[in-house]
Amino acid sequence: MKDGGIENPAFETPSSDLGRRYHAGPARAGAGAATPAGPSPGPGSGPEEGPCGWGSCTPRALQLCNNSEGYLAAYSLLAIFQGIVVNGLVNISISTIEKRYELNSSLTGLISASYDIAFCILSLFVSYFGERGHKPRWLAFSAFMLGLGSLVFSLPHFSSGKYQYGGKLEDTCQTAETTSANATCSASTNSSLHKYLYVFILGQLLLGVGGTPLYTLGTAFIDDSVPKHKSSLYIGIGYAMSLLGPAIGYVLGGQLLKVYIDIQIPKRQDTTYTKVDQDDPRWLGAWWIGFLACFFAIWLLIIPFSCFPRHLPGTARIQAEKISETHDDGSQVLVQTNNIGQSFKDFPMALLILLRNPVLMSLIIASSSEALVATGFATFLPKFIENQFGKSPSFSATLGGLVLIPAAALGQVISGVLVSKCKMDCKGIIKFMISTCSVALLLNTVFLFAKCGNEPFAGVSETYNGTGTLYNLTAPCNANCRCLRSMYYPICGSDEVQYFSPCFAGCASYLFNNVQKTYYNCSCIGKPKRENGSEDFVYEAVPGKCPTQCKFLPLFLTFFFFAVVFTFMATTPTTVAILRCVPDKQRSFALGVQSVFLRLLGTIPGPILFGVAIDNSCTLWDINECETKGACWVYDNERMAYLLMGISAACKIITIIFVVMAVYFYKPPPLTKVLPRKTSEKISVIHT
Repeated sequence: MKDGGIENPAFETPSSDLGRRYHAGPARAGAGAATPAGPSPGPGSGPEEGPCGWGSCTPRALQLCNNSEGYLAAYSLLAIFQGIVVNGLVNISISTIEKRYELNSSLTGLISASYDIAFCILSLFVSYFGERGHKPRWLAFSAFMLGLGSLVFSLPHFSSGKYQYGGKLEDTCQTAETTSANATCSASTNSSLHKYLYVFILGQLLLGVGGTPLYTLGTAFIDDSVPKHKSSLYIGIGYAMSLLGPAIGYVLGGQLLKVYIDIQIPKRQDTTYTKVDQDDPRWLGAWWIGFLACFFAIWLLIIPFSCFPRHLPGTARIQAEKISETHDDGSQVLVQTNNIGQSFKDFPMALLILLRNPVLMSLIIASSSEALVATGFATFLPKFIENQFGKSPSFSATLGGLVLIPAAALGQVISGVLVSKCKMDCKGIIKFMISTCSVALLLNTVFLFAKCGNEPFAGVSETYNGTGTLYNLTAPCNANCRCLRSMYYPICGSDEVQYFSPCFAGCASYLFNNVQKTYYNCSCIGKPKRENGSEDFVYEAVPGKCPTQCKFLPLFLTFFFFAVVFTFMATTPTTVAILRCVPDKQRSFALGVQSVFLRLLGTIPGPILFGVAIDNSCTLWDINECETKGACWVYDNERMAYLLMGISAACKIITIIFVVMAVYFYKPPPLTKVLPRKTSEKISVIHT
């Protein structure tokens, strides 16, 4: 061991000091947490192991958790809460934050990107310096920053005052004499609410700081502490737990958004301020409660991580039994002979060694390509389901979560079990990735045959009973209604045609029955396509989109589920292969380099590229009274399906190409070339 770092005894001349350290056990409290002062220990030093506790306080009960299973449990809990906050609560709260603090989508996009920005900036440095440090205490720091970020993100609610929701917006056709304050272009009132943008960005930056050690140092610590054939299983379980977090976050956040933002709905005497409910566009939910709860829960995890030793008991024996699979390009010898990684001045050389490793870079580019597709679909799959199959936004989001999250978790666990049970070496793992990516590419063709055409839409795909023009919502039947294109509230007429809103359908009145709201006196709706005698058609229109005639949704979800399973079956093997193909002392740093490329080439551009493709399939944009272009209301379904299929297939092909290149470049190190004579003899005895 040098300066507190991990040395692999399997590749060094054994010494009596190694046995003395390992067999001494927890005789000296806190030894595992101390960094040796003075000259570096000899090359035969092993990992410092110690009891679980704080200094001289080492309760016997804590020693039951002083193993790889105990660490995995704490790691999984932290990964779950990180997923709840970063990928669950933040995503589901963005639209509410937009409305409450008067932010546009580009600014909320900056809020979302702030996490990845912090991760990219810090990932290399944290993984480089943390490799030689006390990894469990780095994770205690991770928990502290994640909790602090959650707290900061919730603070705007407590300093911005009560929510004022204003008067109710009318969605029916207004008479010519009726005045509407919303029908004219007027400058918005001056407000300082948008300044809370910087608080949200600060919260996301803190969350990014906290997330950096978790998936670099935390993952490397698992690989340090378990036998090689179990590493993929443990990492797969940890990654699967990280995917459970967003699922919990979406469910929790969705339920909290049903609670009024200030808990109690204010009672007003002014008749213009009607009481709001969840169906009212002015309703805002209590987005902040989840962040506050996670703040307390995450800070509790500081306790277990602070008590773990620098290395778990048995790490020296496990490291001694491992055989190097580092790519044979001379980097292992270079790192060992020059002690690269001992100080900051070695940082450029350490980074250059990894960047010149063709196997590592091929795997990183392949994983970045997969991440681009994964984050793109994670962001826009609900929108795709909503538009292709005519489902509501909430139902589409639920379906998307039920497909993506269980499939991703299942894929990572299955691959971890297979790699562990089959005891695959580095080259075998990379070949396994080729097969999973190829199957995922074939399943990706579901977009070609499980797509749906557009349902009839007045003013978009057809005219108003022969009047008006295509791509123009205004027709003679609604010209005097003063309708707002910024108020998208689709209704389905008895003629089985969808209308942009009750106003554009010319509906002048509505009633509430025991089931739903119904509209009457609609000047734009034609004759019912079914018999008028049916009791189902005593109304002229009902809220919501018309029921789709497309029946491909079950087929699409089935194929897409397995496509996600096989896509994520490459995630855990990729991490394990990266840990195997780099020098022993650079494993954490290699994960840091991967994290940077993963975000620069994958998670940051992925949603942007998918968003551009989806916008390119738009056929009807929201253009308000100020002639400002807003959101897209109607898409060309077939064009959207083809574009997403093209992006996904291209990324899959790129992934396969670079994984094949990794197999081509990989050269396993001959034992006689890497290992000293005595150590080689020791290894041969162990594995005979």
